[in-house]
Amino acid sequence: MPASKKTAVRKSVAALAAAALLPVLAAAPAAAAPRADEEEKQPKPPAVMSTVGGLKLGRPGTQVNLVPGVPVLPKEVTGRSWIVADAESGDVLASHNAHWRLPPASTLKMLFADTVLPKLPRNRSHTVTPGELAKVGEGSSLVGVKEKQAYTVHDLWLGVFLRSGNDAVHVLSAMNGGIGKTVRDMNERAAELQALDTHVVSPDGYDAAGQVSSAYDLTLIARSGMQNKDFREYCSTPRAAFPGEVKPGNKKRSTFEIQNTNRLLTGDYGIPAYQGIAGVKNGSTTHAGATFTGVAERNGRVLLVTVMNPSAKEGHAVYKEAARLLDWGFTAAGKVKPVGELVPPKSAGAGSGADAGGGTGQTRPDGGGQAAGGDGGATVAAAGGTNGAGTALVVAGGVLVLMAGGWFMVNRRWPLPDLVRRRRRDGSGNA
Repeated sequence: MPASKKTAVRKSVAALAAAALLPVLAAAPAAAAPRADEEEKQPKPPAVMSTVGGLKLGRPGTQVNLVPGVPVLPKEVTGRSWIVADAESGDVLASHNAHWRLPPASTLKMLFADTVLPKLPRNRSHTVTPGELAKVGEGSSLVGVKEKQAYTVHDLWLGVFLRSGNDAVHVLSAMNGGIGKTVRDMNERAAELQALDTHVVSPDGYDAAGQVSSAYDLTLIARSGMQNKDFREYCSTPRAAFPGEVKPGNKKRSTFEIQNTNRLLTGDYGIPAYQGIAGVKNGSTTHAGATFTGVAERNGRVLLVTVMNPSAKEGHAVYKEAARLLDWGFTAAGKVKPVGELVPPKSAGAGSGADAGGGTGQTRPDGGGQAAGGDGGATVAAAGGTNGAGTALVVAGGVLVLMAGGWFMVNRRWPLPDLVRRRRRDGSGNA
């Protein structure tokens, strides 16, 4: 073949190859771009959220009043939703998408405990039936409850708080009248606490369609639970002996050790125990990601923190981010102006929250709910213009409301410093 013809053939082949490659080269960047975008893209919070606790808490994004003397918030906090609050005064020091309704994972067990724990005597014994464990979700965290074995209520609560055992939750739910009744009880309790972002479908926090809570609500729930002595004991226990299975021929029942999965409490997997930590609950599921609510005391001040679903790639990010927010809170407390408040339960009365600076109105994205004190206003209107007896009844009702509010203010001062000192003495923590 003449050289000129060979050259022409080579040029023709090269042109064809280039033409064939063009679509591939053109498509490559377009195919790669979405993958990069997906890594960076995060879900957006709703434009309209609940304003329970204050108007600022219903706004998307970070809410904090930074003025001279107030430290800046830590940069390495990636939770979709978080909150830092003074547990005793109820002041919300800072928040981020506080009322974003998200899957709560096992932090929902705090509401389960706050609802069911007061109903069952801790020394009561119960023999587990096969049906009570039949509907535990696949892949659930378990403490090791076995059917046809007897456990005390105390044993089961240790399983709930330390190992986040869904098996223990299902047995306790059965003792409370069943899963359905327990779910209804929990939803009623959430409404009583004014945790209006919360909807319970499964009492153990297992992923379920429509099951949601928020950083605000989880903090509110933790604050309520911590007023119960047994709740405080269980959520602050680093490790305990759990009953094993009674085997034929053995007279003595064996035990095995269980350790709390709250890494800020136990100090594990490279996470140091947080100074002054005294609970509360962690969780993790496919849809919820990692979630955590913690309570800590330092120099007589008690703070609550909740972090939901951090996007950071660092290991155990939910604990590290909670620790950073607690550090900030202890530094900023007394200097930063609150952005809202943790409202009292309905039964504590509207007066105690309103006197603290307003922000206790119950509003929801769908427009439901009512302003705090709405019932009292209706009573006054009905009694007005009738007679002295009606007015006296209204005044007496108001006094009862104030008394209930006073009860809440007194009883929410938990003995956390004593609890922390006890953990130091018995060597069960690094506080």
